[in-house]
Amino acid sequence: MNDIRRTILWAAFAFSLVLLWDQWQLHNGKPATFFPAPVKSQEVANNKPADKPAEASKANDVPTTSLSVSGEVPQQGGPANIGERRRVEVETDLLKLSFDTEGASLVKTELLKYSDAEKPDQAVVLLDQSNARLYLSQSGLISAQGPLPTHKSTFKWQSGSTQFKEGDKEIQVRFVSEPVNQVQLIKTYKIERHSYAMQVEHEVVNQGNAPITPQLYVQLLRDGNPPPGESAFYSTFTGPAVYTPAQKYQKVEFSEIEKNKATFEKKADQGYVAMVQHYFAAAWILPNDMAREFFARKVDNNLYSVGMIASLKEIAPGQSQKVSAQFYVGPQEEKKLEALYPGLELVKDYGWLTILAKPLYWLLDNLNDQLHNWGWSIVALVMLLKLAFYWLNAQAYRSMAKMKAVNPKVMEMRERLKDNPQQMQTEMMRIYREEKVNPLGGCFPIAIQIPVFIALYWVLLSTVEMRNAPWVLWVHDLSAKDPFYILPLLMTATTMLQTWLNPTPPDPVQAKLMWIMPLAFSVMFFVFPAGLVLYWLTNNILSIAQQWMINKQLGVLNLK
Repeated sequence: MNDIRRTILWAAFAFSLVLLWDQWQLHNGKPATFFPAPVKSQEVANNKPADKPAEASKANDVPTTSLSVSGEVPQQGGPANIGERRRVEVETDLLKLSFDTEGASLVKTELLKYSDAEKPDQAVVLLDQSNARLYLSQSGLISAQGPLPTHKSTFKWQSGSTQFKEGDKEIQVRFVSEPVNQVQLIKTYKIERHSYAMQVEHEVVNQGNAPITPQLYVQLLRDGNPPPGESAFYSTFTGPAVYTPAQKYQKVEFSEIEKNKATFEKKADQGYVAMVQHYFAAAWILPNDMAREFFARKVDNNLYSVGMIASLKEIAPGQSQKVSAQFYVGPQEEKKLEALYPGLELVKDYGWLTILAKPLYWLLDNLNDQLHNWGWSIVALVMLLKLAFYWLNAQAYRSMAKMKAVNPKVMEMRERLKDNPQQMQTEMMRIYREEKVNPLGGCFPIAIQIPVFIALYWVLLSTVEMRNAPWVLWVHDLSAKDPFYILPLLMTATTMLQTWLNPTPPDPVQAKLMWIMPLAFSVMFFVFPAGLVLYWLTNNILSIAQQWMINKQLGVLNLK
């Protein structure tokens, strides 16, 4: 009979080659053959920013009023670029922020605790308005009754500290708009110490003689280009996301927005919108029990927005109304995001293995609390997993050892009956039956563990705490590849040792290719982050130790 175990291994090998070819296509700037990257539409592939900063204000990026309230109305906004335009720089212990008096918008954020992957001497820049990037946070008012202050209107910086003073727990930055149709918008940003989140208070003042019923919108505007330094050999999601209690976390691909085929829940009374990329995210959160409509649309060539629109209560002449929203811009620190808003931690995307990944991250995080080193925490976590699966792995290795023990009989039989395939299959089944060998016995126990180890892979790939986290000696950043390729070389060597410990395929061609597989897989190890390679290397070493012990007990170490 055909060795089913070998069939499974060959299928895995073929799939790995497909993945490698797909990523090689992406690395060379070509479209993926089998698995198109979600972040690259036709415009994104050109790797060009949508607009220069001077041109960004010309984009048609003010949302329409809610259709359920007023019907379809044209794009609208208050007067743009009237009066002096300036930047207001604010620095906290974690963030360096730049506000534009046009719209009182947040146009640049530097994360001071995180160094840039390509420029280690500089901080990570998330939001930005430059020649290389257009990524902004905006808010304003719209109404079917006429233009109101928007993110294109003129604001004045009225007051606020630009740095923390001794004893300060909070910085407040206040902007006041020029009246538009006798309506004034006052934005106050409140940023606490040790926080990436800020309260953004919108106060609407009706200076006219008639009541108004405005709508507040908040949105994130971003080009569709991948983040700088993104690896071509493993992809993570970049793009908008919408969260609602009913539909939970909904990723919205740029390519789907481009085709006007984006699907997500459009209305809810809770939830948030976000822009997500590897390790970092920005998100707008409106107060709960406030009805809102979600939108995601193409604004211009390779320029997209995602946001929410909420109707305010009627404001009588001479009265005002305040709405306080939350804005987050920073790392995907799972515990802090969950504490800020339930469901916000999902921007750290584990995909369909979230149910396994979250407890694995919890365990890894708790290990780090004890060991104070993410590298050793990875080692400890893999050791705990191997301990948990010890008896399951033992069954698999015993089955493989038995297969290795009967290999001489199988090889002799195949040579003797090579001209009679039917009799060869019958004889092989007889040998397996008499020796009580199950060809699948080594597959099932390992297959059961695969989802766990894939989930751990995504945990390590997604955990921002790995950035700039040292392990030992030459490994100074677990999120970057090994600078001296020591870990990948060790990984390749251990994989080949495992191949030697496994039963040799009866087919000579298969036997030769089984030795080629570790070399093929090593291509990935040389470009993967050091933390991922450390996880696989630790798993390999522990597997080899257990398999070696079982093979020695059964006396098959020297058999070929």
